[in-house]
Amino acid sequence: MVLAQQEQTINQEQIALIAYVIFASFLLTIMVISFFITFQKRKNKILQDKFKQEQEFNEEILRTKSEIQEQTLKHIGWELHDNVGQLLAYATMQLNMLATKTPEDLKGKISETSNIVKESLKEVRSLSKSLNNEVVLNMGFEDSILNELNRLKRMKFTTTELIITGSQKPIENKKHEIVLFRILQEFFSNSVKYSEADSLNVILDYLEDQLLITVTDNGKGFDATSVEKGSGLINMKSRAELINATFDLESQPNEGVTLKINYTN
Repeated sequence: MVLAQQEQTINQEQIALIAYVIFASFLLTIMVISFFITFQKRKNKILQDKFKQEQEFNEEILRTKSEIQEQTLKHIGWELHDNVGQLLAYATMQLNMLATKTPEDLKGKISETSNIVKESLKEVRSLSKSLNNEVVLNMGFEDSILNELNRLKRMKFTTTELIITGSQKPIENKKHEIVLFRILQEFFSNSVKYSEADSLNVILDYLEDQLLITVTDNGKGFDATSVEKGSGLINMKSRAELINATFDLESQPNEGVTLKINYTN
């Protein structure tokens, strides 16, 4: 009887010990899992914070770069308008005065030269407007594009066209308006330098809360999958990213180039 009670006591102690070991193992497992989850959360948060900081740093770099570029363009615009423009205006006056004192057989040449200087003055003033962001804002987005297209038509292209569809809405963020205009200017510049195109078209499609911009030229195009990414393309893409606009450049050899921008207003 005593032996049986002792065995029963031993069995109960073994059961209690096993239960304790199981409970301790279960508790330890929970602690390990909790620690792992907490560690992963902290790790993910650190990585997210790091990514966010890097993103904010890159965006700040882009904003600073864009502001520096705008200040530089504004300064160049002022110089063109105030200095070069005044010199050309003075040259026109001098040629007009000279025309009154020259023989008849030379007046034609002087008149031709005077007209060239006048056209140069017109181009300089038009260019100075497109470089100064304050002038662009005062003129408005559409008129600034039209001014640029008209200037390029006189200089390079046979035809240029601006098509506006939908209900026109002002771009609420004026800094974004300048950025969009600079992207288009970069495209125009590339078309002048590389495309060998004679036609340039811009479509502004105003939707309820979006602006779809499509720009095309009829130049020689290029293989978009293998072309080297130059500074022009990088500038356009980085500017689009700065204002959270989608950017798509499409081209094939001998099929021209098409730029599509989707901007949420």
